[in-house]
Order: sequence, then C-alpha cells, then structure tokens
Amino acid sequence: MTIPASFIQELIARADIVEIVGRYVPLKKGGANFMGLCPFHGEKSPSFSVSPTKQFYHCFGCGAHGNAIGFLMEHAGMGFVEAVHDLAGQYGLQVPEDDRSSPQDRAAAAVQRQKQASLSDVLEKAGEAYKAHLKRSERAVNYFKGRGLSGEIAKRFGLGYAPEGWRSLASVFPDYDEPLLVESGLVITSEDGDGKRYDRFRDRVMFPIRNVKGECIGFGGRVLGDEKPKYLNSPETPVFSKGRELYGLFEARTALREKGYALVTEGYMDVVALAQLGFPNAVATLGTACTNEHVQKLFRFTDSVVFSFDGDAAGRRAARKALDAALPFASDVRTIKFLFLPSEHDPDSFIREFGADAFARFVGEATPLSRFMLEAAREGCDLGSAEGRAHLSSNIAPMWSALPEGALKRQLLGEIAALVQLGAQELAGLWTPAAAPARRAAASGHDTPPPWEAPSEPHWEGGGEGEQWHSDFGGNSSSGGGERRGWGGGKFKNRRQQPYRPRSQGPRVQPPSRQEVAARLLLSNMAPWEGLSHELHTVLCGLPGELGELFRWIDAQHHEHGTLPWAALREGLRGLPIEALALRLMTGPDGAPVGDPEPEAQAGQAPPDTAAELKDVLARMLIDRLGAQLDEAISAFGTDPAAPERYRALEARRRELQAGL
Repeated sequence: MTIPASFIQELIARADIVEIVGRYVPLKKGGANFMGLCPFHGEKSPSFSVSPTKQFYHCFGCGAHGNAIGFLMEHAGMGFVEAVHDLAGQYGLQVPEDDRSSPQDRAAAAVQRQKQASLSDVLEKAGEAYKAHLKRSERAVNYFKGRGLSGEIAKRFGLGYAPEGWRSLASVFPDYDEPLLVESGLVITSEDGDGKRYDRFRDRVMFPIRNVKGECIGFGGRVLGDEKPKYLNSPETPVFSKGRELYGLFEARTALREKGYALVTEGYMDVVALAQLGFPNAVATLGTACTNEHVQKLFRFTDSVVFSFDGDAAGRRAARKALDAALPFASDVRTIKFLFLPSEHDPDSFIREFGADAFARFVGEATPLSRFMLEAAREGCDLGSAEGRAHLSSNIAPMWSALPEGALKRQLLGEIAALVQLGAQELAGLWTPAAAPARRAAASGHDTPPPWEAPSEPHWEGGGEGEQWHSDFGGNSSSGGGERRGWGGGKFKNRRQQPYRPRSQGPRVQPPSRQEVAARLLLSNMAPWEGLSHELHTVLCGLPGELGELFRWIDAQHHEHGTLPWAALREGLRGLPIEALALRLMTGPDGAPVGDPEPEAQAGQAPPDTAAELKDVLARMLIDRLGAQLDEAISAFGTDPAAPERYRALEARRRELQAGL
C-alpha cells in the first residue's frame, strides 16, 4: 500500500511531537525545546531534544533523529504504514491511498487492521479475567509466592491464572462462539467435527505477552505441577509471531537504558524472577530459537546484548543459533556476549545462591561474540594438522562473511589467519575471489597498489615544503580539474591527471576524514553554519565521539554569539576536552597554524573557495550516509512493506546530490 506524500506532510505538520514523544519519555522545557533522557541509548544526562517548532527530535549523544512517524517506528516498533495509521487515528484523519493500490487491496488492508484491533481487544479482556482469577486462587498465588515473586511484580507483568474447567472464558465473553476467540488462540475448536469448543489455557498461571506498545498479543501458560507440556504458548495469529516478539521487552524498555544492556533468557519465569531480583532488563524468546528479527528489535533499545543459556549441550545449541542471528548486527559500536550458567542453575537459582552482585560479575565476564565464534568454529578441529586447520577455515568462513564491515571483522580476519596458519590477505582471497587485486598488490612488494589499482582515498604526496594533497574528488567543477586550494594552504591535485607515484620521502600521513575537513572549514569561518540545512545540521551534530562534541560546541557558540573568528573560538576552547582535536584540525600538514581567511572572515562571510569546498565535503558526507540507509532499506525488504518505497526515495535523493557535485 502506498500513502500519498502530501498526506504524510500534512500529518507531520498537524501532529504535536512533544505530546507524542512525551507519552514515552519524560520531557522538561529547556529554552525553545524540550529535553529528556534518550530512549534509544543509555545515558545519565539528558541529550535528547524535541523541537515543537521544527516538529523534530534529535539526540546529540547517539544521533537518533526524526519526526513523529519515525519516533513511533523506532521506539514503539511499528512499521511505516502502522505508524502513519496510528498517528492519523490520534488526530481523526483518514489515511488515503493512491491509485496504485486496487480497491480490493485497500479493502483487505482495512479489514486486516480492524481484525488486529479486535484481536487485541479480545486478548486484553481475557487478560483482565485471568488477573481477577489469580486473586481468587490461593493455589496460584502460593505458586508465585513460592517462586519468590511479590504482588508488585505480578501486577507489573499482569500475571494471572486460567482456572480449571473447559469453558471458563464463557463467563467472560457472552458469545463463546465468536470467531475471534479462535483466531486469537484463546479457544480451540474440536477436531472431531462436532463443532465443540474449549479453552486453550486451563489450570495454568498466565503470562501476558505484550508488544512494544504495551498491547496484549498473546499468552504463555505454565502448569502449577509437573504435568506436560510444562509451558503452553498462544499460536501464531495476525497479531502474534514468536519469531518477532520478545517477552518482557515492553516492561524492560526503561531498564535497558538504565542498565545499558539487554539480558536475553530462555523463559517467562526467568524474566519475571530476574526483575524481582534486581535485573529488570531481562527479556526472553518465546519457545523458539533467537532470530534476526529478535536481535534487530533489541538493538532498537540498546547497543549491548548478553545471551544467557544453560551450560549443557542444549544450551550450547541454542547459543549457536543466537550467534548466527546476531552476526549481521555485530557492528563496531555494539557489544554481544554469551553467558553460560552452570548446568545446575538457571538465573533465578544462581542469584538466590550467590547473590545479585555475583551474577552481575558473571554477566560482565560473559564470552564476547568474537571468542564464542572462534570456539564454535574450531570445535572438533585438530589444529595440529593441516586438515583440521582447513576444517576450521571452512567452518568460520560463513560466520566471518556475515559480519558487517568494520574494525571487528578486520581484526578477526587476522586472528583466524593465525589459527589457520595463512596470511590474512591469502585467507581473504580464499573466501572472497574479488580480493585478487589486493593479493596482487601484496605480491608486488609495495606498501600501496600499483598505478592501475591505485586507491581512491585522498593522500598526501611527498613531504616537507613540497607536500601536496592528491584526491579523486579534487579539482574545480567549473574548470574540469587542475588544482585548487586544500585545507592546509596547499593545492589539491586530481590523480586522474597524472600517474600515481609511490612516496619516496617522509612518513605516510593519514588523510583527514570528510567530517574533519568540514570541522576545520567551519572553525576557520563559522559563517556557513547559519545556512546549513536542517538535514546537514542534524548529521554533523549527531556524529559520535569528539567530532560530534566539537560540532555541537560550534552550534552552541553560534547560537549564543553568532559568527566568531577562529581567534575567539580558540579562547573558548581552552581547557575543554575537544581542545586538542580542534588544534590538530587547525594545524596544516606542514605544521603551520591555519588562520582565518581574509578579508571575508572579518566580514563574517565565507570565501567562495571555502564555501565551495565545504559544500562539496558536506554533500559527500550526505551521500555516504544515504548509502548506509539504502543498505538498511534493502535488508528490510522482506520484513517492512514500506522498505521499497523508502529505498526509492533515498536513491532519488542520492542521485540528486551526486548530480550537484
């Protein structure tokens, strides 16, 4: 289904983002905006800003940003279409659909949404009945007390009891033959063909399963004795999918931020007992192996995940499946660990015997993903023989390939190569045929590829006074190449105009990143800051680490004082943690300080060359960012109906930016 862009714009304009975000995040007025603790990463000082005038939120800590629709998607776990309908419903708007969807498709979508709402209502009503039954069942209450649970925890998780008897829900729903009772999984129709119905859950303590919006979408029931099956879950329904939902995620959202990590356990009781014992950041899979969707959903709320399993063979098998699901998300800014408890313990019993502090230390010492990956791959391999090392290489190749590009992946290549007793380049060549050019470069004996395979990254050529900066994106667009002023007062040269020459003198200099070049240009003259688009402003202020801190400081200085010369900024930087970074950026490759451009700097304007260079650098930063977003959209094609449309919009924007270079 495609929703017209004009309606999306109208909806965003009408929505009150402070009200929307304020339902999930406590906000306090701070100047023109509202501030709070970011719901997307753990922090103790508020850096999450909500602008009522721009109808936009932005976290200066982790870079999360967006409008009201984006917030509902990221924080409440909604899909794009679901978020639009949810927001439109709050403001009494009817969502239109363009002509590309047939009347039959639109009617079917409307029926599906109505059915999901009706199923949630039915499940909520059953949950209330189960809670009422728990208060009247001494046996069920004693079971929970025997597990050490308090009434407060039972209330928080909405625990209940399904009484004995085949048709107890008949007293809750006047029409026991209502089809929604079967579709929701609450009632089973006899397979004998006699049309008889009976309750699915009987004489079990009940654990409501909620989605991230807090809506009841299913139940888990546990027997009070040793009958089989011990646990019984709701079946798959239009509102409940075991492969996508995590028990306790709704209840754990705040704790995930405060604790800084998610603890993934194996069952309902683990989650509730851990919350009782001081670990409210626990969640559980629902009787199924951990999936990519589970991991992806967790990383919407935290950057650190610890999987907890029993130390027996079954626990190891479950951990191996969790490893496969987690590998594509193991980026350099995330932490994934695996905790293996002694076979005689679950988290509940471990904490009761050794204490919460001991369990916390145990969690801190959990096995990192990289180590568990190597352990899993080398199992059964005799590394003392060539055959065993080859077997290890075969086992770990698909795991390594599943990792996202980054420092972790490169480091692991070196560790694996050492175990296999091959060179890293050689091993990568075995796994990735496309790595042949790199192998040829290594074989040539040069520290850089030959001319026909020269790297595209910019680099400094030569040393001393003759240093010059080579860049594939150098040159003046109007003149078609040649040379132009670089960031240190030297000249840019386009590598395509002359052969590549290996450096014969001076150390190899690490080229500055585009973000660093942009920071240097803005420190040289702040005038362009005023004219930056909201998109660029958000990208720069949302950068991680010291660079992000520097851009946020520039923003604050501009907000308070307007355009300042470098001399004034230099004084303001004294004693700040970002002072060293700024001084490094404002020192040219020859060691000479970079001063304010003249005479434009004195007039609070950016020189034409500086403005053009900044525009070029920022445009390429946006293109890089769009490339990452395109990859994310592609990976979501199978799960998010809006992903193809989002991909087309991102691709159009990227082409627009590339055309302007």
